Amino acid sequence: MLLHTMKQRLNACLFLLGILFTFNLYGQDSAVSLKISHLTGDFYVYTTYKTLNGSPFPSNSMYLVTDSGVVMIDTPWDTTQFQPLMDSIEKRHHKKVLYCIATHFHDDRTAGLDFLKTKGVKTYSSYETYLLCKERNEKQAQYYFLTDTTFTVANYTFRTYYPGPGHTWDNIVIWFAKERILYGGCLVKSTENDGLGNIADGYVRSWPTSIKRVMKQCPDPLYVIPGHFSWENNKSLEHTLKLLKKTEKVYY
Repeated sequence: MLLHTMKQRLNACLFLLGILFTFNLYGQDSAVSLKISHLTGDFYVYTTYKTLNGSPFPSNSMYLVTDSGVVMIDTPWDTTQFQPLMDSIEKRHHKKVLYCIATHFHDDRTAGLDFLKTKGVKTYSSYETYLLCKERNEKQAQYYFLTDTTFTVANYTFRTYYPGPGHTWDNIVIWFAKERILYGGCLVKSTENDGLGNIADGYVRSWPTSIKRVMKQCPDPLYVIPGHFSWENNKSLEHTLKLLKKTEKVYY
């Protein structure tokens, strides 16, 4: 009888451990879908994920909270996170998203443009990005700008800058000069990266010159946000140049 009771208790414990493990597993999957990190002041980096080679691959984007509303830089990559991001922003900041600027034509930057338009968000890209989105059947912005453009939204001013080809023909960066925050997108590689990643649409010969132009136009940034992986080290521009130098024997 005692042995039977102990066996029942053991089975019950194993059952509970199984439930806890399953809950933790699903909790991790849920948590990894959308991550919002406070950068500084009114600036936030949000990260969504897609599965590549069996593992979740992070894609960084950013948003800025102004007195008038929220400005997004790029869209979520994961299509299931469009509405959760909007809900999270409104719940956390009690403001609506007003604008979104896409920094190049790949879907890790543009996937949510149509969704945002349905929510009344004004979406922008460069003209080059607009044309490439049309050509490659990616989501297109509602409006486009022909040259480097300065935006002023409530109490913040920032500038789009096209330094030349690199990760793609059309990649731009966004510079918040007063706050010294550079949103580099996929032109810039994280210091965590040991390679250039996806260069299917890349212009490796031009890339170093483009990075050097960014360094000149956007001097001494306190924060540099790359398109993927960590931004904690602000030396991503220098690191990108080092990675490009490693490819000289292949591409030069």
